[in-house]
Amino acid sequence: MPDLHWTIPVARWSSWPAAASAAPDIGFIEPIVRRRLSTLSRVALKVAHDCVGQDEVRVVFASRHGELRRTTDILRTISTGEPVSPTAFSLSVLNAMTGVFGIARGDRSAASAISAGAETLGYALLEAYAQYTTQPGSPVLLVYADEPADPAYGTIEDEVQGGAIAILLNGEAATGQLVCTLSGTGEPEAAEAAQEANHADTGNVATAEATAGASTEESFATQSQALQHCLETGRPAVWQGAGAAWHWRWHERAA
Repeated sequence: MPDLHWTIPVARWSSWPAAASAAPDIGFIEPIVRRRLSTLSRVALKVAHDCVGQDEVRVVFASRHGELRRTTDILRTISTGEPVSPTAFSLSVLNAMTGVFGIARGDRSAASAISAGAETLGYALLEAYAQYTTQPGSPVLLVYADEPADPAYGTIEDEVQGGAIAILLNGEAATGQLVCTLSGTGEPEAAEAAQEANHADTGNVATAEATAGASTEESFATQSQALQHCLETGRPAVWQGAGAAWHWRWHERAA
């Protein structure tokens, strides 16, 4: 099948490294809520807050494991016969961060959550683009945050590194364009979804250009590492796994 391309207008982006020694500053969250949050939700809220102002935004949250560590702790509590904290239970869902973020900002905009294994970030970029094209006048905030699973689950193929990345999609305030390419997949559902999302404005970067630049791409162990390298350096990057290759290229917005 032919490669799939889509181009994301990036207004702002932010990241939080997995190896950060300091805790992220999320002072915009009330203390009573803040102290109950997991590390995953804290870093997700940090990068999300960095990217938005006062305007309402739709949110696409993506995480391979989500609040799996909190869920695992709950299961351990149950196994010992101890009562489970209602707060811990309510914050154990994959999209816990989106609820906290919306309440803190007083924003009732739509929010969705995605988990797609090692390809979670790539498909989240596709989902964010699809949502943006349906209503270009309304910004979309993509937030990706992850952490390795609890050791109790053993070795996990293509395990995540951890950390967080947020990207604000807004054509009116775009500082550049992130060109995404998915190639080598045999999944018909992925092809259909991408082609539907791609109907609006994918002709602004030619397939030939992406092909020509493939030889200069740096390859990374995880999608988040590849994407962050592209955003930070402006150089193309690729991640390969699950029978597919995900490519990212950066284009500065013309003055």
